[in-house]
Amino acid sequence: MFNKTSSAKEFLKPEVISALNSLELKARFLVEGFLIGLHKSPYHGFSVEFTEHRPYFAGDSLRHVDWKLYGKTEKFYVKKYEEETNLISHILVDASASMKFSAGKRISKFEYAKLLSAAFAYIINKQHDAVGFAFFSDKIETLLEPKTSRTHLLEIFSKIENQKCGSDTNIAASISKLSGKIRKRGLVILISDLFDKKEKIISALKQLRHKKNEVIIFHLLDPAELSLDFSDEAIFVDLENGEELSTSPFQIRGEYKKQISSFINDLKTEMLNFGVDYQLVTTNESFDKALLKYFILRNKLY
Repeated sequence: MFNKTSSAKEFLKPEVISALNSLELKARFLVEGFLIGLHKSPYHGFSVEFTEHRPYFAGDSLRHVDWKLYGKTEKFYVKKYEEETNLISHILVDASASMKFSAGKRISKFEYAKLLSAAFAYIINKQHDAVGFAFFSDKIETLLEPKTSRTHLLEIFSKIENQKCGSDTNIAASISKLSGKIRKRGLVILISDLFDKKEKIISALKQLRHKKNEVIIFHLLDPAELSLDFSDEAIFVDLENGEELSTSPFQIRGEYKKQISSFINDLKTEMLNFGVDYQLVTTNESFDKALLKYFILRNKLY
């Protein structure tokens, strides 16, 4: 898919990925571009193999031995099956109205979240792990139980492609309901702009950790939400309740940046204190930072 002169970094840019046709193609491009770039990075040799085999053990049926692989390696391997999954993962994606935001020509937070979540689902499926998927706003919009089959992966892609943003945000209520539906502990990946009260977010995440789940948060923002880099006069519209505020951004930019920085730092500190991995991601960034964060955590677990 990539030739030798291709720049892997180019294939990880949001605007390049989003221009492709099918979501499956987007996810594959994204992941393969990341893997190519990884071989040229300081993480060369980092273990991200999508093995479809495991070593032969005494008692395994000889019917399951891969004799072609034996001919190449002179070692016995058997093919892995669905029941041999290593890890159960749940991908939870914020579909509230605030995720529709984008500034300039950048893709929206929701489109970025869709691409990133599709890549995670693709990776997890390739690793023969079970993956569940959910969209939430002030309620659960979509919920798929964890499975390992390719058919299930295609169903996830279909749900991602067709999902629209809902209304208000209620992270605490939605995650509380989702937490009750997670029957076996595993890895929970949350992608959200976290536009909710800090105390409610922390409370919801503690519920997930209380069930011994490993949790990783991808805090997704448009760069303009960090810098308030708008023109002299602007009207700000709350995408969830429609309220409007007319102001001159330069008059409030300093205080705004101080407040958003404090909010992010407080969240990150709180999460680290009770064992949640946190990664800030902006929609102008290529996807490699988020993917690498996932692989590092995945390798720690297994």
